[in-house]
Amino acid sequence: MSVFSLKGKTAIVTGGASGIGKAISEKFAAQGAIVHILEFDEKNGNKIVDDITKQGGLAHVHRCDVSNHQQVQQIVGQIANQNQIDILVNNAGIAHVGNIEGTTESDLDRIYSVNVKGVYNCIYAVIPVMKSKGGIILNMASIASSVGISDRFAYSMSKGAVLTMTYSVAKDYLDYGIRCNCISPARIHTPFVDGFIKKNYPGREDEMFEKLAKTQPIGRMGTPEEVANLALYLCSDEASFITGTDFPIDGGFIKLNG
Repeated sequence: MSVFSLKGKTAIVTGGASGIGKAISEKFAAQGAIVHILEFDEKNGNKIVDDITKQGGLAHVHRCDVSNHQQVQQIVGQIANQNQIDILVNNAGIAHVGNIEGTTESDLDRIYSVNVKGVYNCIYAVIPVMKSKGGIILNMASIASSVGISDRFAYSMSKGAVLTMTYSVAKDYLDYGIRCNCISPARIHTPFVDGFIKKNYPGREDEMFEKLAKTQPIGRMGTPEEVANLALYLCSDEASFITGTDFPIDGGFIKLNG
């Protein structure tokens, strides 16, 4: 059996049809997992499933709003009726730019509903399934969970919650063989980044991309594939001694800036 094999395992990846989530879905399927993608954009989800299938992998898409408690419960229940759920990757998330004065109540509620409640909903749904045979929960936190980032008040709040939820779940479910960790990326080059630059800096795309890339001490943005490789390791049997830990993947941002 190859190293980092997920053969025979069933994985749920939220927001698994774009950016980091897409890379994780593809990586897990390539390593033998049956991947269930929970995705608000079902059309894009179907495209990723088709791509995975063409590569010989196994994947399914479920249209899902992770902020909807009942919807998550229903979909996870349907998946559990088919297979034991071995892995949950809480990747779905949304962003917001602004300090506290630039954050309305509706902004805060929107960020909370997806980035905090969405993670809670998915963990809440899989824990009863995993308690019988163990499992792995991997949450997507952020460098904003650990250090101050300008104009990211609501986003930082939500990712701080993801970090501490990770610690709590890891502690509470040790005796059930459930491991829970999180990954904290810095700036990763995804379509979201390109869209953000195009919207906010029209005509200056190349200049701003270079400027944002150089905010990482290593001199570039990370790639979704690099995050997916770390996710694969943490969800594999080779990482069986690791739980309750945050893994920055940040080009040195947290420790080497300033």
